[in-house]
Amino acid sequence: MTPHLGRLIRARRAATGRTIASVAADAGLSVPYIANLENGRGNPTLSAVANLATALGAHLVVELADDNEPARRDPDALPDSLIQFARSSRFSAEAARLAKATRSPQNAVRERLLHAMAAMVPLTRRPLSGLDWHRVLDTAVLIARE
Repeated sequence: MTPHLGRLIRARRAATGRTIASVAADAGLSVPYIANLENGRGNPTLSAVANLATALGAHLVVELADDNEPARRDPDALPDSLIQFARSSRFSAEAARLAKATRSPQNAVRERLLHAMAAMVPLTRRPLSGLDWHRVLDTAVLIARE
């Protein structure tokens, strides 16, 4: 298995504000199994990945591509400090408000918001703290207002 799938699983789980244990229960898989997948280890079956997708409110898409087609870009890994911040009540409340305002599914808004916030990381010379994430969220909220 490539680390790409593990990053996708972790990013989706973080975006939905879920724990590994809750996803494992919904997917019918063990916590260590999912933790290993998120860390780029293991060789999951297609059935296990489909169960994970369903548990995370997504669906599985399998593609066969020609050798000369460019590979899809791997998602950037979310920093641990951002994953922690995404569990906060403030982040949840702002994502819910943005979802309502845009009439979009809350999980989709959370995921887009997290990846937009993570895009700020390359602009910094240091790891971002919880306070920094509050500031980044403030900026996103101000920009999203009509």
